This record gives sequence, C-alpha cells and structure tokens, in this order.
Amino acid sequence: MSDIMSPAVDSDSKMGSDPTSRIAEVKEWLGSEFGRAGKEVPDFEYTPFSVSHLHNLCNLSQAKTRAAEILAKDFRLKAAEYRAQAARIREILESVGMAQENLPSNVVSSAQVLANVANLLNIRDTELSSFLVAMGDISLRKISVEEKRAKVEKDSKVLLDHTRKAIARLTYLKRTLAQLEDDVAPCEAQMDNWKTNLAVMAAKERQYMQQCANYKAMLNRVGYSPDISHGILVEMAEHRKELEKKTKPMLDTLRSYQDLPPDKALAALAIEDKKRQFAVAEKYLEDVLHSALTTTQ
Repeated sequence: MSDIMSPAVDSDSKMGSDPTSRIAEVKEWLGSEFGRAGKEVPDFEYTPFSVSHLHNLCNLSQAKTRAAEILAKDFRLKAAEYRAQAARIREILESVGMAQENLPSNVVSSAQVLANVANLLNIRDTELSSFLVAMGDISLRKISVEEKRAKVEKDSKVLLDHTRKAIARLTYLKRTLAQLEDDVAPCEAQMDNWKTNLAVMAAKERQYMQQCANYKAMLNRVGYSPDISHGILVEMAEHRKELEKKTKPMLDTLRSYQDLPPDKALAALAIEDKKRQFAVAEKYLEDVLHSALTTTQ
C-alpha cells in the first residue's frame, strides 16, 4: 500500500508547486471532505505554513483514498470470484444430489464447524495440508508462549524472592528502629550524666593545672632545678650521715672540754683549735658535696 501511495504523493507535490494552485487544491479538498460530512468549512487564515501543511495532508489523503479504492476493487473482484466458485461448487453438489438441504443436519453442522475453524485459523481453504500448516504454526506459537511463560514465572520467582527478602529486611529495620527509640531515653540520661561528669572533670583539670603552676612557682622560689633528683638527695643524706659519724667524736671532745675549769688562755687555744677543725670539716663537707654533684652530672 505504501508503494501505491508514494508515487501519488510525489506527482501531486510536483503538480502543486504554485502557491495559488495549492490554495485552490486545498480549498477544493476541504470543501469535498467537509461536504461529505455535511459540514461547512471553518474560516481560517491561509498562511504559507497552514497551506503547506494542509496541502501535504491533501496529497496524503488522496493517495490513501486511491490506494483504498484499488484495494476495495481488488476485494470486490475476489469476492465475485469466490461467489462464482461457490455457485459452481453448489451446482456440482446439486447435480450429484449433495445439495445443502439434502444433507443430514450433522453433516451440515460439521461442515459449518470446519468452515469456522478454517476462518479461525485464517486459512484459504479446508485442505488437510492447510490445516496441518496452521496447526504447526499454532504449535510454534504455543511453544513460544510457553517459553515466555516459563521466563515470566522464573522472573516472578526471582521478584518474589527479592520481595520476601525486602520484607524481611524491612521488618528487621522496623524492629531495630523500635529498639533504638526505646534506647533513646536511657542514652539521653547517660549522656546528661556524662556531660555533668565532663564538666566536673574540666573544673578539676583547671584546679589541678592551677595547683601544678603554684607548685612550680614554689619550686622556683626554693631554687629547685631539674638536676636535683631523688637519687641525688638520697646520696646527700648518706654523706650527711657519714659526716655526722665523723664529727661526732669531735663534738664529744668539745663537750668534754666544757667540763674543765675555765681558763682563759686554754679556752682561747681550744677555741682556735676547734675553729681550725671546724674549717677543715667544713672544707671537707664542701669537697664531698661538690664531688657528689660532679659525679651525678
């Protein structure tokens, strides 16, 4: 049908190249179409665009009309041939005594069923080969439909499985959400407690930092340096004990001198002697402390 239409459209497009002739063709076509429908052509402005569009519609409509007339003529011709063939077959059947009115009712109904099946299968005749071909085509269609049905069932099972999993996950998420909502109040209370403890700890931190600064200032005032450690203090204490042991006999001697009767000359000599001993002991103590500090450094 498209082969029939295309030449007509090309020929009409070549014929209606003049704008005036195009408008005339469009008016004539619109008048015939609306007149066939029993209506008047509505008023509108004939612009180049509308004329071009309507002219194309006119050409297409005329081409389709001619194609439809050709097909209708062909169908009428085939119908006449079928009627002539049916009349000839009817005459043959009547000549051999097999007219429709002479046949039993079951034969007529069977023939009618056979004709209906042929029409249903869309075959040209009631030959066995035509029925076999039609049945084969139906079988192929059935196989194709069964394959599609199996595929759809498989896809449906997959979708059903996915749906079940999605429902299970949704149920789990709902249960988890409910549990989290139940845990909100205890968690908020715990968070408030943590905030309170954090504030207390921050205050304690500031207090301890202030105390640490005070202790550092105190150590700086007393002359503490990082070189003085616990080990050095222990060593100095041990040296002090040793010095006390060494100076104890001297102190005992001095105490014994206190029991003697006072003699100014002897006392002066004793004082000078003790001063010398004290200077020696003091120098020895300084040397020991200096050596201890030098060893630790």
